[in-house]
Amino acid sequence: MKPGKVYLIGAGPGDVELLTLKAVRRLGLADVVLIDDLANPEVLQFVPQHAEVVYVGKRGGCASVAQADIEARLLAAARAGHCVARVKGGDPFVFGRGGEEMQTLLAAGIEVEVVNGITAGLAVPATLDIPLTHRDYVHGVTFVSGHTHQGDEPDWAALAASGMTLVIYMGMSRLGFITAQLQHGLPADTPAAAIQYGTRPQQRQVVATLATLASAVATAGLGSPALVVVGPTVGLARLPAHGQTIEKEST
Repeated sequence: MKPGKVYLIGAGPGDVELLTLKAVRRLGLADVVLIDDLANPEVLQFVPQHAEVVYVGKRGGCASVAQADIEARLLAAARAGHCVARVKGGDPFVFGRGGEEMQTLLAAGIEVEVVNGITAGLAVPATLDIPLTHRDYVHGVTFVSGHTHQGDEPDWAALAASGMTLVIYMGMSRLGFITAQLQHGLPADTPAAAIQYGTRPQQRQVVATLATLASAVATAGLGSPALVVVGPTVGLARLPAHGQTIEKEST
């Protein structure tokens, strides 16, 4: 039997309207769908009725399907001749383990196509009108994971000294530690924000300073999934047009 094909599809940050047209078209080809927990299940409206949908939720700190098991499922479905849609939140190549899955599939001789999605690091700050770059404030942006793997730790001092807007994924469980580390190179009053469920109707956010963000997040009861943004342009944050509340700390 000729092996099937796997599409690594980025479902975007949560708002189903931010799904790309290419993603919609590829979802419509699927016989089997493996969908992550952070992907909005509303994207399944574009999947054929006959398709098998398998939930393989992956979220830090929660019970989830092991990465090796996900890759085994992808291989089995493709070897059975199926067209497989592997659906991930955001973009599959931005903290989505898409690179790992691509390597496994290609090594097994399975055809793979990557369908990019809008990553949360771009879309979520925009819900508060936070520009990631601005000629008058900052000339670059860095995406970084706050979740360590096998003890690896980002060089927070170097990141603080970079002069870039910092967009931190998966950092909520270590927020106090991260903000304290960044204060070794950034002023304590640097604007900072935490945004939970970005682009979705249940979005909540705290806009504070680097020194007060962790306590403000705890007071507001924010948790994961959330994105943290640090840098001067966070000071330009505005109330979202659809009426969500900014819980802003005084500095």
